[in-house]
Amino acid sequence: MSLQNILQSIMERLQGSASVKMVFGEPIDTKEKTIIPVAKVAYGFGAGSGGNKKMESKESMGGGGGGGIAIRPKGILEITKEDTRFISFDQTRNLVIVMIMGLLLGILISRRGSKR
Repeated sequence: MSLQNILQSIMERLQGSASVKMVFGEPIDTKEKTIIPVAKVAYGFGAGSGGNKKMESKESMGGGGGGGIAIRPKGILEITKEDTRFISFDQTRNLVIVMIMGLLLGILISRRGSKR
């Protein structure tokens, strides 16, 4: 199998398996609003081939490849008659990180104060 065929095979498999709908499902419609999930999809792949230069038969050739997909939820689009807005999931994560850092800082300050 040539390097080009290996890469084509990998890309076809990755394209067939990555879908926002696969992770989140269909958009949700209610009488008042529609909610559409939004995700970041990233592909990565690699392939290679080689052979023994001393031997000229095709049996001395080899090749391989692999790939992967990363799908990360980013938020939702909320569509109403009056407005459309994007609600980010990253803001919630950042808020949790800041709260944890504040808690740890508070613990450090209280320990330092109790040693005196």
